Amino acid sequence: LFFPDTYLFARGSSDLDVFRRAYGAMKSRLAMAWERRETTVPLKSPYELLILASIVEKETGLPSDRPQVAAVFVNRLRRGMLLQTDPTVIYGLGERFNGNLRKIDLQTDTPWNTYTRPGLPPTPIAMPGLASLLAAAKPPQSNMLYFVARGDGSSVFSANLGGHNDAVNRYQRR
Repeated sequence: LFFPDTYLFARGSSDLDVFRRAYGAMKSRLAMAWERRETTVPLKSPYELLILASIVEKETGLPSDRPQVAAVFVNRLRRGMLLQTDPTVIYGLGERFNGNLRKIDLQTDTPWNTYTRPGLPPTPIAMPGLASLLAAAKPPQSNMLYFVARGDGSSVFSANLGGHNDAVNRYQRR
């Protein structure tokens, strides 16, 4: 619920002053994004928009990929597909995550595991910036349902499982 930004404060400001300001900034930007949202996006509240934007924030290494990543998740939500996003699993593992995400981790149920639970997780998993809020609020029209990291910060997007599996073999398994 805090907006990630650089804030200037007077000497002697309390930590509560910092939190209040960051909270107010997020509240304001979230309200603006919610107001601008595409009404067909399957989100019921600004808080759900915040959750989706937090996932987009964690899934993108390249800023220009944000809208397309948001479109993939919105398309999956519309179809009732599992989101199957690794950052939610990592968040749910907490301190048990050692930097190596294993198959057993993807199968271990937590409230944030989007491989085992449908829909959005119960809370945000990160503090999204404005670009992620806007991408989640108004993703581009797209038929893409999958994406995989290339290893250079960018992603390859696919409309079907066959294309996705080819991309996984090319960029992840090499």
